[in-house]
Amino acid sequence: MFAKRIERLTSSLVRDILAAASRPGVISFAGGLPADEALFRPDMASTVSSEALDCWQYGQTEGEPALRELIAEQGRALGIDCTAAQVLVLSGSQQGIDLVAKLFIEEDTRVLVEAPAYLAALQAFRLFGADFQPVAVDTVSGPDVAQFADALSRSQMAYLTPTFQNPSGYCYPDAKRQQVAAALDVANVPLFEDDPYRELAFDAPAPLPIAGRLKNAPWVYQGSFSKTLAPGLRLGFLIAHPQLVPHLTRLKQAADLHSNRLSQQLVASMLNGGLREHVQRVLPIYRERRDAMDAALHKHLGDLVTWQKPVGGLFFWVRFKQAIDTHALMQQALAADIAIMPGDAFFAGAAPESCLRLNFSHSSPAEIEEGMARLAKLLR
Repeated sequence: MFAKRIERLTSSLVRDILAAASRPGVISFAGGLPADEALFRPDMASTVSSEALDCWQYGQTEGEPALRELIAEQGRALGIDCTAAQVLVLSGSQQGIDLVAKLFIEEDTRVLVEAPAYLAALQAFRLFGADFQPVAVDTVSGPDVAQFADALSRSQMAYLTPTFQNPSGYCYPDAKRQQVAAALDVANVPLFEDDPYRELAFDAPAPLPIAGRLKNAPWVYQGSFSKTLAPGLRLGFLIAHPQLVPHLTRLKQAADLHSNRLSQQLVASMLNGGLREHVQRVLPIYRERRDAMDAALHKHLGDLVTWQKPVGGLFFWVRFKQAIDTHALMQQALAADIAIMPGDAFFAGAAPESCLRLNFSHSSPAEIEEGMARLAKLLR
């Protein structure tokens, strides 16, 4: 009695682990949760002014006009030639993944994805019948351009997260972004660029997005306020090529009418003068925790795994030097009150090696040290 696609509907391993890791005393490296100390906690009386009193009524599907203007302004600063008319405010960036999947993907649509790739995007694309065309991405240099162009020649859409990616933490260098953009223009394949971690740069700003470099290929550029302000706001945005905007707007109308207007007012108040200061306040928290995990990995697991110290985002991508059963390790770790995330869940096909995604943002340096010591004890 169900649609055939339900046979492809899989549970999210991340969400399943988070449910198991929610009990008291568990040190969790499994999710992508921002630090509690980094969350935006507004003074509602001062933040929601008298001009926001109408936010209790239905609003525009596209989002609050003032917020869309501010997002478009940010997009132009990143080299994306856009106006507020091209902005769609989302109920979290996961909604953007769903809307774009509905727009482009049907049974056997060939979709280029990175290997590894964001788990929840793979989950959504698979539901709609995607035929994945994975391209391996090196954590230092990004994808091999020849392999990327070859996969692109067989694809009908490309999904990329080139900036501090979840799960691997990699960031395409500027020259590689230019090469990828050129390949997309030659193939004229739509690009869906997911960019939720851009502001969490610890050492230097990330290169400009790929979407703003395109001359021919249609594109969707997506961002989120979950990692910079608060996940509970459930607010993200996309900026799209003018040809795509009407279709995406109608898809959102059919999904939820419009995103939470109170959340939009809160975010607009921060974009008007406060977001940059907030990010600058929380970056030292994340930098300290990143450095703590890097030190703990060297101390406890340096002879067993390899990794690159991330320059942004929230994750370490850890590769084992010898093959192990990471799912069995996950179960043993939960029994020892540690939550970890097996890396194979982030591949559209078979994982080429044993790996883990470890989140450093939600645990204190002391918890990171203790959690890595427990994990090393299990492995040894």
